[in-house]
Amino acid sequence: MIRPATQADFQPAIKLIYSTIGKIGNTLAGSDQPAEVTRILEEFFQQKGNRLSYENTLVKEQDGRVVGVLVSYHGSRTAELDQPFLDRLIDQTGDPSLTITKEAQDDEYYLDTIAVSSEYEGRGYGKELMRAFEAKAHAEQHHKLALLVEKDNERAYRLYEKTGFRVDGELTVSGYRFYHMVKLI
Repeated sequence: MIRPATQADFQPAIKLIYSTIGKIGNTLAGSDQPAEVTRILEEFFQQKGNRLSYENTLVKEQDGRVVGVLVSYHGSRTAELDQPFLDRLIDQTGDPSLTITKEAQDDEYYLDTIAVSSEYEGRGYGKELMRAFEAKAHAEQHHKLALLVEKDNERAYRLYEKTGFRVDGELTVSGYRFYHMVKLI
């Protein structure tokens, strides 16, 4: 079953999210210590109004547990949803010149993160989450989907290409090179 996340999903959801976003999570949390990053991301997940909030998250449940997660939001909300992270980073460092790289364009419904637990891979749950992402975008009357995929992640790239996504640019985020891919629905 795929359902909207709740605040109570913070531990399994952030475990999956952090396993996928890696250094981007470190950047958002302002730390490279996994336990600290996890704690900070869990706090943000339980709050409203940020990119990793439960409000923007769908979870896949199987066998009574969260085994998959998908975070999405409209690109026009990127600055608003990144601001809580930026405020924390500026408070932490005292550097008001800090910025967070904008990953989505204002006319896109953006897939921020998708992850499936390793012991549940190969069962079609990623495709199921992708269908839920498209259905949510369609229901909210968004017609352009977007996502980033690491340039060296050939498996994910092929999956997105097979489902109709096409590269329309490149972006560097937290030292990683990504393809920016879009799909019209």
